[in-house]
Amino acid sequence: MKLAIFQHDGVEQVGIVKDGMVQPVPGLADMTGIMADFAAHEAALRSLEASSEGWLALDAVKLCSPVKRPGKILAIGLNYADHIAESGRETPQQQMWFLKASSSIAGPNDPIQLPKASPDSVDYEVELVAVIGKGGRHITREEAPEAVFGYCVGNDVSVRDWQGHSPQWSIAKSFDTHSPIGPWITLSDEMPDPHGHTIRCSVNGDVRQNSNTANLVFDVWAQIEYLSLAMTLEPGDLIFTGTPGGIGWARQPRLLLQPGDTCRCEIEGIGHIEAICTPE
Repeated sequence: MKLAIFQHDGVEQVGIVKDGMVQPVPGLADMTGIMADFAAHEAALRSLEASSEGWLALDAVKLCSPVKRPGKILAIGLNYADHIAESGRETPQQQMWFLKASSSIAGPNDPIQLPKASPDSVDYEVELVAVIGKGGRHITREEAPEAVFGYCVGNDVSVRDWQGHSPQWSIAKSFDTHSPIGPWITLSDEMPDPHGHTIRCSVNGDVRQNSNTANLVFDVWAQIEYLSLAMTLEPGDLIFTGTPGGIGWARQPRLLLQPGDTCRCEIEGIGHIEAICTPE
């Protein structure tokens, strides 16, 4: 099952996505309640998914961020071998985490702002995003799949010169609109193993990043196990699981996002998000 948040005729609501159509879920405008207790909603959702009536064309609605204000956005650095190599770093022995502000969340087709503070240093980073459902604390590797509600595509947009302002990257990764996710959440029943899926980013049709989620240094289960040692993972928390090589900052010459660029991030089995870059 795929679940989205969308706007239609000025109303925002949850919907079930299937075959280029979306089925509105009556009375629901927020995904968090579904994540917190999916068992209480599953039968009604499955019934709607099987219905032949009430469907809307996806191109007739506006898709929104499927998680509006996550409690936590956790993102791992240096987690694909080719990205580590292009960064000139050694493979980390421990997972390297930073936080992104929840205010940086954007929808799957919302513009990416090139901020006034640094319009010429904005970079793309396609990432698989794990959306926490059941969550918990002290989750073992074996239990980790049960903690995940589903997956979406993310872009860990980065202001590269601001990354050099501090040893901690959180501010440089938290500018407004710099955490677009979507286009919906592909529930874990459709994607029980998130490893082994093509992951790609293109700018104006030029493929910049092209890898596979099987190439994660620390896989999704290891990430959940590690994070839950420190904190309780809660419904709606987002885990940005790392970006492959091909970032604009590492290229010679550098290829950073420019006004009018179209940045498309896609993951096999989920879909794609696509944004036009605009000056703030």
